[in-house]
Amino acid sequence: MTQATIASDYSCLSRRIRQAGLLDRRPVYYFARLSTVAGLFAAGLIAFFALGDSWLQIPLAACFAIVFAQVALVAHDLAHRQIFVRKGPSDALGRLAGNLGIGLGYGWWMNKHTRHHANPNHEDLDPDVVPDVLVWSQEQARNSRGLARFIGRRQAFLFYPLLLLEGLNLHVSGVRALRQPWMKHRVLEGTLLFAHFGLYLAALALTLSPGKALVFFAVHQGLFGVYMGCVFAPGHKGMPTLTGKADLDFLRKQVLTTRNVRGGWFVDIAMGGLNYQIEHHLFPNMPTPGLRKAQPIVRAYCRQLGLPYYETGFVSSHVEAIRHLHDAGAPIRREATS
Repeated sequence: MTQATIASDYSCLSRRIRQAGLLDRRPVYYFARLSTVAGLFAAGLIAFFALGDSWLQIPLAACFAIVFAQVALVAHDLAHRQIFVRKGPSDALGRLAGNLGIGLGYGWWMNKHTRHHANPNHEDLDPDVVPDVLVWSQEQARNSRGLARFIGRRQAFLFYPLLLLEGLNLHVSGVRALRQPWMKHRVLEGTLLFAHFGLYLAALALTLSPGKALVFFAVHQGLFGVYMGCVFAPGHKGMPTLTGKADLDFLRKQVLTTRNVRGGWFVDIAMGGLNYQIEHHLFPNMPTPGLRKAQPIVRAYCRQLGLPYYETGFVSSHVEAIRHLHDAGAPIRREATS
């Protein structure tokens, strides 16, 4: 098969998707979705101040974790220009939703996520599989040092407890990125981030007793991190990883490293459409409603090319990811017992 033929494979699929109108903007859908998420956020704030210094705030903290994750998913769609074609409105609303709304650095996340999309599951190029805390392959395990090595031997058991810290990690990563030379609009990003932190902490301190404030913070941030991890982990964790100069074209690189998650309308809403991860990686700017309709086209096309198209259930996707983490840490366990 020639390089020209391989390159034309994606062009052919892209043409079918465009002819189906699946890349067209969906203003009505996004108006309804953004209005719903903004309404839930506002309702949560009203309930927070109405409840005052009450233990009923703790269930509300869990609800806020869900709302924050949904805001993050909206920011994700904005970063991919699924909502607006133009960069200006996408970035402006993305910074308001991400930085000010939930304390998630929009510029940092967009830089990181763009690199992930360019080289998914590539051990050298994808920031999502860098072995900073967890190791994602046995080769990474053999070369691991420090915290990754300490956690690596039991990382399958520690994965979900560690997700309780992921919300805080997202906040810290956004702040740390403000010092990076590639960060654009760092003053604006930093101002919005610290405005969020200040307003958030002030609301807790002025409304709740110290004990309730700490419990609210722990429940909210912990569940927010778990939610985010459960949305983003199933798409790639446990799928093949790439190293070195992987000789794969765009279509095959995206399909072979990516997993779809079945589950119907509830999973579609909970994961913001990212359960159709294969379609999303092939067409990152496709509006969320188009992903479900694109799936049969992409699946049939992969079958035509003889490419494996992998999808499984939500629980199974997590089981596979955990099993992969356990296998990846095997070299560390062997060295510990030798």
